[in-house]
Amino acid sequence: MAFSQFGDKFTQNSGISRLMEDMGAGLRTPGTIMLGGGNPAQIPAMNDYFQQLLQQMHDEGKLSDALCNYDGPRGKAVLLEALAALLRENLGWSISAQNIALTNGSQSAFFYLFNLFAGRRADGSKKRVLFPLAPEYLGYADAGLDEDLFVSAKPNIELLPEGQFKYHVDFEHLPMNDDVGLICVSRPTNPTGNVITDDELLKLDALAQLHDVPLLIDNAYGVPFPGIIFSDARPLWNPNIILCMSLSKLGLPGARCGIIIADEKTISAISNMNGIISLAPGSIGPAIACEMIRRGDLLRLSEEVIKPFYQEKVAQTMAIIRRYLPEERCLIHKPEGAIFLWLWFRDLPISTEALYQRLKVRGVLMVPGHFFFPGLEHEWPHTHQCMRMNYVPDAEKIERAVQILAEEVEKAWRD
Repeated sequence: MAFSQFGDKFTQNSGISRLMEDMGAGLRTPGTIMLGGGNPAQIPAMNDYFQQLLQQMHDEGKLSDALCNYDGPRGKAVLLEALAALLRENLGWSISAQNIALTNGSQSAFFYLFNLFAGRRADGSKKRVLFPLAPEYLGYADAGLDEDLFVSAKPNIELLPEGQFKYHVDFEHLPMNDDVGLICVSRPTNPTGNVITDDELLKLDALAQLHDVPLLIDNAYGVPFPGIIFSDARPLWNPNIILCMSLSKLGLPGARCGIIIADEKTISAISNMNGIISLAPGSIGPAIACEMIRRGDLLRLSEEVIKPFYQEKVAQTMAIIRRYLPEERCLIHKPEGAIFLWLWFRDLPISTEALYQRLKVRGVLMVPGHFFFPGLEHEWPHTHQCMRMNYVPDAEKIERAVQILAEEVEKAWRD
């Protein structure tokens, strides 16, 4: 039995597949400390809220309505209207329900969008996706129908006090060539927690408009919801920007609800793709989100519950790391948002892939950094010196994991 070209490409091993397999194996192995995956925290106040909300929706018959009916291919119409009104009123965007479509999770959204704007075109030309600031989300790396779909740029690295550093876009060396069909950046960034500045974002927007290509912003952790962002950052949207959001980091990853905000032509294309590939997006997540907006809870809980929870967790985890790993052993990217810390083991005698394997043997799962540089055209030692860790688990587990990490780092230096 032979697969097609499509089958060969999407059945091969990939970084995101390995991550999910390791997560599954870790969950089945007692004692494994899971610092590798992207699961958000189960915040007690949010869990209580969702339980009460779902009960009320059940009592009012709204849960049955969501479960027993298809939505349209753009997603639940009442949510599209409510979300457009929310963004108009709170951010001043000139936006309507015709500018919004839903997908079965953000991963589906990026698959659609990358292949909509990049890849082989009818005239025989080929366009690519530019990541202007590597490292970037590893889930992007294998989402192209065509090979060699991505190109990325190394960042400028700013060293900061207290053993921290920050990536910046290197505008002088961006490979903004004629073959770029889409610019994509995440804000905040998975894996690093970096938030590109307002000035950087405006420059990217201007560059995209100059070259007549869209600017895609992955806003899965950002403002106005779920609000896991700790620096001053102004939300940005205009008809040349495609903004992707999600319900996952509110605490609803199982609802698989991605949100695309774009010009009407792009939204119409997404609607058609949804209809062909999945008939319609799922209904449960949108029904919950619609109720949250109707009650005035979506932005309130993001600001009052979700953001403070993660701010406290990241500060706690930073303190734990510094108890065991001094600055000369480990630099930490300034945590400006998202649910990860990005560790830089500068001059470590082994690669972080080797370190990952050693940690895995000892029951600690993190993610080696080289997966997060899709489209980087030249070898760069930095890609093998970094690791991503999720700071969501409880403090006792994180402390034990960091102890093991520090032991393995010291062992690498001794050996």
